[in-house]
Amino acid sequence: MKPERNDEIGPALRAAALDLMDQQNFRDHDRLLSNVVSAAVETIPGADAGGISMVGRGHLDSVAPSTGGTTELDRLQSTLHEGPCISAIEKPAADGLVVADDLSDDGDGQRWPRFAPQAVEQGYRAMVGVQLSRRPEQQAALNLYGCRPGVFDEHAQMTAALFGAQAAMLVYGAEQARALSAGIDSREVIAQARGILIERHGVSGDEAFQMLVTSSQRTTIELVDVAAWVVAEAERGQNRDDRPADDH
Repeated sequence: MKPERNDEIGPALRAAALDLMDQQNFRDHDRLLSNVVSAAVETIPGADAGGISMVGRGHLDSVAPSTGGTTELDRLQSTLHEGPCISAIEKPAADGLVVADDLSDDGDGQRWPRFAPQAVEQGYRAMVGVQLSRRPEQQAALNLYGCRPGVFDEHAQMTAALFGAQAAMLVYGAEQARALSAGIDSREVIAQARGILIERHGVSGDEAFQMLVTSSQRTTIELVDVAAWVVAEAERGQNRDDRPADDH
């Protein structure tokens, strides 16, 4: 049940945040984003559907949509480069929100003249875009869709802004955890490859590492990918050695 009074906002947001953290999905980025969207639709009054749009390397992707229709609308905003999502990413208000009360009227309809009719055709009259990240390397916004006009009133907007602040921290924390995990995994692969080269070629640890670096530079392949290839080749060789000899 969604909160209907201001004094219920705090408990509702706390419950949503605890639910997200209890699911222990920080290493599963896609699952975390999907749960953020589900929690937002459940928590924010007036929201019937949602999704997250993320910009990386100049390209906008729609992730974790709650329905197929929102996927199409998120992608349409990217194609047209207009809509509440784009505005929330590029030019949000001080509270991080961009609100469309009624996409079928002259006000909001004219604000996004190419996107608004498509959203109305899909059955959504109101929208809220909530900025989640403004970092140049990863911009993101939470998109909330309402079937009825004017559903995102002051109470809903306050809930959306507070939810967005918590969601932004969760998403950022998950990204940092994923980057840290990837860094640890990379170091382990490189250390394993270095050990293989030491054993195979009788070189020192520094010399083995330099062999990996030199190979990376000459092939323009990332160091960790070169190391992964060395490990994979060693494993394939070990598997061949472990096969029983054919009987003749």
